[in-house]
Amino acid sequence: MSSAPTTPPSVDKVDGFSRKSVRKARQKRSQSSSQFRSQGKPIELTPLPLLKDVPSSEQPELFLKKLQQCCVIFDFMDTLSDLKMKEYKRSTLNELVDYITISRGCLTEQTYPEVVRMVSCNIFRTLPPSDSNEFDPEEDEPTLEASWPHLQVL
Repeated sequence: MSSAPTTPPSVDKVDGFSRKSVRKARQKRSQSSSQFRSQGKPIELTPLPLLKDVPSSEQPELFLKKLQQCCVIFDFMDTLSDLKMKEYKRSTLNELVDYITISRGCLTEQTYPEVVRMVSCNIFRTLPPSDSNEFDPEEDEPTLEASWPHLQVL
């Protein structure tokens, strides 16, 4: 019998630093706005008045129009395209959140389908294909949605 220490074969194969170096080299991936369909021309949204600036009798109709406008999807991979309209949509989303928070009875049976449609258009995305066959949720960097700053309002 030899006096040399033996190590289990699995210990020899483990390299605790290999994933770390791969992780440093790998850049954070970002997903394009998967539902965006480029049409080659800038998207124009018609500016609408603020909800607080119209009479209460006109607010439900304006609320629905703003919900419909917020269903428009922008290409957030191109950070310079449609800047004005992206900002307009962001401010409209914030206005809608404020309106729902402050106003009682603004969410009616008529508005629920439009709210669900708007949220669905903006949030539900197709997952991007994996870059590799090996996927380890604890080790791999998450795929980031390019429009996340815009979506977190929802």
